[in-house]
Amino acid sequence: MLKVIGLNHNTAPVEVRERFVFDAAETARALVALTEGGETEAVLLSTCNRTEVYLNLPEPGTTDGAVSVLAAHAGLAADEVTPYLYGFEDRGAVEHLFRVVASLDSMILGEPQIQGQVKAAYERAAGAGNGRRVVGPLLSRLFQHALAVGGKVRSETHLGTGAASIPSAAAELARKIFGPLRGLNALVLGAGEMSELSLECLLGEGARGTVVASRSEARARALAQRLGASFARFEDFARSLRTADIVVSATAAPHTVVTRELVLQSMPSGPDHPLLIVDIALPRDVEPEVGQVPNVFLYQIDDLRQIVDDNLARRQKEIPRAERIVEAGVAEFWAWHSARDVVPLIRELRGRGERLRAAELERAMRRLRHLPPEDQAAVETLSRQLLNKVLHSPTARLREAAASGRALDVMAVVRYLFELDENTSEPQDGPE
Repeated sequence: MLKVIGLNHNTAPVEVRERFVFDAAETARALVALTEGGETEAVLLSTCNRTEVYLNLPEPGTTDGAVSVLAAHAGLAADEVTPYLYGFEDRGAVEHLFRVVASLDSMILGEPQIQGQVKAAYERAAGAGNGRRVVGPLLSRLFQHALAVGGKVRSETHLGTGAASIPSAAAELARKIFGPLRGLNALVLGAGEMSELSLECLLGEGARGTVVASRSEARARALAQRLGASFARFEDFARSLRTADIVVSATAAPHTVVTRELVLQSMPSGPDHPLLIVDIALPRDVEPEVGQVPNVFLYQIDDLRQIVDDNLARRQKEIPRAERIVEAGVAEFWAWHSARDVVPLIRELRGRGERLRAAELERAMRRLRHLPPEDQAAVETLSRQLLNKVLHSPTARLREAAASGRALDVMAVVRYLFELDENTSEPQDGPE
């Protein structure tokens, strides 16, 4: 049975979600604990906005084990965790994963990071276990299919087109001014969430020599080290400004920190190259008069909000197309999954038919020994063709029933009609 249990930005605030973030080593330990019995498959997806456990259980059961693993990691009791959790099973679990990979379930509609995060979670699970299988054929097929559907959504729709967050809008604005950002120098003021996201966006575009300056020196140093940026003390801001091409300011200061006077002190004649300054702080970090300095392009948060709103409106229009791709992917995977349940019965049905055919053919051949070999071969071929024709419709109907969710009822009927119960013996030869 497929199951998923987790929490995300819709069910838990950030101060709760951050307690459920797993690093690589913690993920490996959790996967081992989740699959301790040796029959369960598991994948653990952990991002800043969601933590989810995907399970393939050998038989219908509860997710108490997964809840315990999550609760223990967060340092909470199971009943404290439960209010934040959601769960899906079987086809619902498949649909949830496909929507996650397609970024239809993301905080920011169409954000591109989730595809790589899901892929990394699957690959991490596939490599965990120390020789014991954590991901088997079913979850492997599920995640590979999900990633393919996510890729199709991105290639066939515009769901991920255009910046959809303030930091990504800042990077998009920089691209419009400079073109590719590779090799440009960026300066980020502040060390909070918006500063971190801005820094990630700029680094992702290839900016180099990024300097993080903040009044919270310890936090700024940690951020710079974590993302591979350099660090400068806030007091050295003016020196860093001289070499910057892009400045993103997102401090929590109650007053402006970038003034026209400061800019002119750093560069008395103004910058000798275009300088983009993006102020995404509230209250504002940058004096409006800074935009009057020659070669300085100043944009404020309201300018970026308009970019984001326009892009999100375009993304919203792509949702129906993305939903159709996801629905088709879910249907295709579920048809394959459901067919797995009827394969043993089809094999059993054909095996019983073959045994009956062989027995009846042997009886008939005792009476037809006078026939030449080629005629005897024709009789055997006829018996095989008749068996295949008789069993074709039941086999096809079984597969159709599996795809439509009626497998259990139809399988019971087939077992009854064709006497496939375990206690049913094969018919014995009667007198000739």
